[in-house]
Amino acid sequence: MSDRLLTTIAIAGLDHHTASLRDLEGFRFPDEEEFIRMARTRYKGVLLLQTCNRVEVLVQGDPDDLARFMQSLGRNTFTIHHGLGALRHLLSLAAGIDSMIVGEDQILGQLRKALLSSTACGGNSQTIDICINTAIHFGVMVRQKTMINRGSVSIGSAAVKLAEDLLGTLKKRHILIVGTGEMGRLVTKALREKDLTAIYVTNRTYERAVELADEIGGKAVTFKDLYPFIMLSDVVISCTAAPHPVIHQKELTQTMQGRMWPLDTKPKPLIIIDIAQPRDTDDTIREIPGVHLFTIDDLRSISEENLLARQNEAENIRELIEMELDTFIQRINRVAANDTIAVLHTWAESIRIRERDKAMNRLGTGDPKTIQIIDDLTRVLTNKILADATMAVRVSAERCDLETAGMIVSAITKGEKICFQKHD
Repeated sequence: MSDRLLTTIAIAGLDHHTASLRDLEGFRFPDEEEFIRMARTRYKGVLLLQTCNRVEVLVQGDPDDLARFMQSLGRNTFTIHHGLGALRHLLSLAAGIDSMIVGEDQILGQLRKALLSSTACGGNSQTIDICINTAIHFGVMVRQKTMINRGSVSIGSAAVKLAEDLLGTLKKRHILIVGTGEMGRLVTKALREKDLTAIYVTNRTYERAVELADEIGGKAVTFKDLYPFIMLSDVVISCTAAPHPVIHQKELTQTMQGRMWPLDTKPKPLIIIDIAQPRDTDDTIREIPGVHLFTIDDLRSISEENLLARQNEAENIRELIEMELDTFIQRINRVAANDTIAVLHTWAESIRIRERDKAMNRLGTGDPKTIQIIDDLTRVLTNKILADATMAVRVSAERCDLETAGMIVSAITKGEKICFQKHD
């Protein structure tokens, strides 16, 4: 299928397929609002999607220029999708077949959040809005028509499965959850089914820890008591939204000393699973005796098992994506015709106002009610006269025939004679 888009769409991204967690951390934009506002001065529309295993920059603009822009910001390794490739990528992303955990549902909420952020920062455009909303609607549809998310696991539940695999069982264990955001809730949801002795929940905002702990029958912990409760736990799953580490080597080293009886030669083992992005820990804590640190990179084996189980559904969805592309293109091309239509309506509005004012001068009245009636009449007549021409322009655009759309407008505004020919 050739590229039949009338506007240029490009995506620059880095994800779990080709990048390590450390690479992703270096690629992220710490201040999302600042990035969107800066990029908006360069592009008609921009959206930034940042999750635990991907960073994607979507723009209404040229792919080569986007590559130069990313390089100017110190991002030199990334994948560029453009035109139909960008649309196909968005549909795959929303369907969940491009996720680390195939079929996960969280990507839909993350796309909605990214669109809201773009709008709030002035980065949204009609084209970006159509791209994201079409992708989201497609993602919802494939989950209804296929079994891609049947019994699926999220990053949060994959972390719980990893802990269970490492320990053999979570029965009678103590687990501490650090962070009460979306990922923290996914972790606690997965833990509900386990026969745990205790679930501790901590967060910088204590009230949020209390709220989540009450939902699962756990115990809320103030953040200043983080290390004493690490001392009591078998597993720590950390998933905050903090822009910096929250578990530090010095304090954790002291904590591990408290996990030793007087005659022990080494502390009781502690498993820490860090699924935050950016990370809540750094690699130096691996050097602490008894600490076993795992990150999102360690969840890849679970991802591979998940992919194999869903491979047939993923192939079905790829076929649905190809079927969806024509409709996707039509929606975007209709928007691309707006600039051409604006020329037509601007021309007509100038004539309407001129003739309205002439009529009012001839009537010689300043009565507001009469003025309003004449204004309404001329506006309605203008819109009705232009209705068919506007529709013709939009239909031409849907067929990727912006030349005919321009000729229609030119014929009306400049009085040119044109011959309409059937276009395939």
